[in-house]
Amino acid sequence: MMDKNSLIEKFTDLYGDGSEPAVFFAPGVVNLIGDHTDYNGGHVFPCALTYGTVGLIRKRTDRQINFYSVNFEEDGIISRMPDDPVPTENHSWTDYPMGIFRTFADKGFEIPSGADILISGDIPIRSGLSSSSSIELLTALMIRDTYGLTSELTRIDLAQFAQYSEGRYNGIACGIMGQFTSAMGKKDNAIFLHTNTLHFRYAPFKLEGLSLVIANTNIRHSLSETAYSKRQEECALALHDLKKLLPLHYLCDILGEQYEEYRTCIHDTVARKRAKHVIYENQRTIQASSALAAGNLKRFGMLMKDSQISLRDDFEVSCPELDFLSSQAWEQPSCIGARMTGAGFGGCTVNIVRNDGMEDFIGTLGEAYEKQFGRKAEFYCAGVGDGVRAL
Repeated sequence: MMDKNSLIEKFTDLYGDGSEPAVFFAPGVVNLIGDHTDYNGGHVFPCALTYGTVGLIRKRTDRQINFYSVNFEEDGIISRMPDDPVPTENHSWTDYPMGIFRTFADKGFEIPSGADILISGDIPIRSGLSSSSSIELLTALMIRDTYGLTSELTRIDLAQFAQYSEGRYNGIACGIMGQFTSAMGKKDNAIFLHTNTLHFRYAPFKLEGLSLVIANTNIRHSLSETAYSKRQEECALALHDLKKLLPLHYLCDILGEQYEEYRTCIHDTVARKRAKHVIYENQRTIQASSALAAGNLKRFGMLMKDSQISLRDDFEVSCPELDFLSSQAWEQPSCIGARMTGAGFGGCTVNIVRNDGMEDFIGTLGEAYEKQFGRKAEFYCAGVGDGVRAL
């Protein structure tokens, strides 16, 4: 990603002289454990990354909104108007920031003029690292601060705006984990979040002698595809059956013991498997938070492994590439824990690795992956960073 001064120079080349643009940053997100629990009212345990998206913005005197992405230079400047259809017919990347502009209007906040905007990011797209949440939170903060709405909207409000926008304007009825973490991330801390209530606490996650290694399969996922929606439908079906006997609002309102007692009332056998993953994953996430607080990284790593197996076998959102990287990681003596992260169907694994063995870890996994699949995996050593902010 280009440095701030270079981005300002690029902005001026594109949009001409004038007042200096304001510069903002929103991080990507990795979920350490707790996948597909967020839209089921459960706990998640993510952290914000030092990778993310930078945005530059300057108000215009008319209502036109101009976008330019350093990552999609071939598209040039894309000009939109506030009332343009969202999403566009070709599902342009600008649908994500435009959805945020429309959301502010939906929520009763007047945006009196347009803007010139430049975007640059270093999050792999469709990799499970919340690139869409990053650009949504980035846009939300740019709008809030540029148009003087600072005193009215908190960062949690902005996260809720972003979740609304993704469902309303981009067709993805997602949970709030990615947006919340991009908004509220804190350096050297994970976030233990109850997605039903939005109660959260920061959990110290300072990696002394360890590194967070992201392994990208280079298999892109797409949350709007049928499989993700199907999993939500299956979870809803399981909840519908359980609610006939239990006073529930979400699947994660019950414990594993109750699931075992009542699981046969879930008539669809596939929905029963989905519920099993969600309910036990919620418990694993709570246990992982306690293990980290106690400094028991061995236990934390075992819970990550159990999570991956459940995502593979019960929720069935893994893929051969994710399974391979996870199983190879478990065999490495330098690896504390490894699992897929994000919604699945491709994307990345997250690995906690000892620094003194990191070079061998990356080399061994990279070589084995290329031999197995005939393509390269990409590896990123990520830091744990702060949430969305002005630079």
